[in-house]
Amino acid sequence: MAIPWVTVLQLVPWTEVIRNAPAVLDSARKLWDTAARKSGTQATGATPAAGVAVSPEARVDALEATVASLNEQVLASSTLIKELAEQNANLIRRAEMNRVLVLRLGYCLAIVGLLSLVAISLALKL
Repeated sequence: MAIPWVTVLQLVPWTEVIRNAPAVLDSARKLWDTAARKSGTQATGATPAAGVAVSPEARVDALEATVASLNEQVLASSTLIKELAEQNANLIRRAEMNRVLVLRLGYCLAIVGLLSLVAISLALKL
């Protein structure tokens, strides 16, 4: 049995999500800056085949190439995390704006309802 989306969304502690969004964004930016700073020069080299005697220099070159590749992956991952955190912050900002708008619309609807009740009661007395 599938859980209705409304129930799932009601279970989310939105006040905490909204409160923590700036911290998540800052952490993602720091991660991205750290990964971008640590990405160094790339070494070229091929990974040696198994069972082949390889000189230490060739192994070091292969390891440097692997580290450079891993640095690229970390940089790409941190960029993605940064973008996702920014999108999350924008989404939360818009959700908060929508919440305030719905609250205002509710107040307006209540006022219009009260005015209509007053108008109906006045019309019935005439």
